[in-house]
Amino acid sequence: PTHLDYLKFLVDSQYVYKCFEDAITNNDALHPELEPLVQTGLERYSRLEEDIQFLSSEYNIDRPDVGEKGLAYGDLITSIAAKGKENIPEFMCHYYNYYFAHTAGGRMIGKQMAALLLEKKTLEFYKWDGDLNEIKDKVKSSIEEMAASWSRKQKDQCVGATA
Repeated sequence: PTHLDYLKFLVDSQYVYKCFEDAITNNDALHPELEPLVQTGLERYSRLEEDIQFLSSEYNIDRPDVGEKGLAYGDLITSIAAKGKENIPEFMCHYYNYYFAHTAGGRMIGKQMAALLLEKKTLEFYKWDGDLNEIKDKVKSSIEEMAASWSRKQKDQCVGATA
């Protein structure tokens, strides 16, 4: 991988996080249900912006546009959120998978990329304010509480979103 490859990954990831974060904070149709997901500490958009600017300036690389896959997935998230409350289970499946994947395997990839490309510098994307396990536990608890009130159809909708 190259610095540009990594920068493209960060730009795509930032777009997807922006789509999630916009849906959570700016879509009144999804509240009060998604209120527990506001300012959890898992938000990554701003941190990714710092990293994108760092890589661009440090390695003299122009910021790339969001790639096709980043656009497609981010736009899917926006589309799901735009359908309103009936699609919250599907939205939550994507949220859970995306956010929690980056807090697990994503951190390992970040360490490998730091060693390969960044002289072991840890990017802001891989840093959290506070204990990450506590943050994750709190968010998981909120999601489980939300899902406990779902009908069988809604639970199936959530599970179906992983297919």
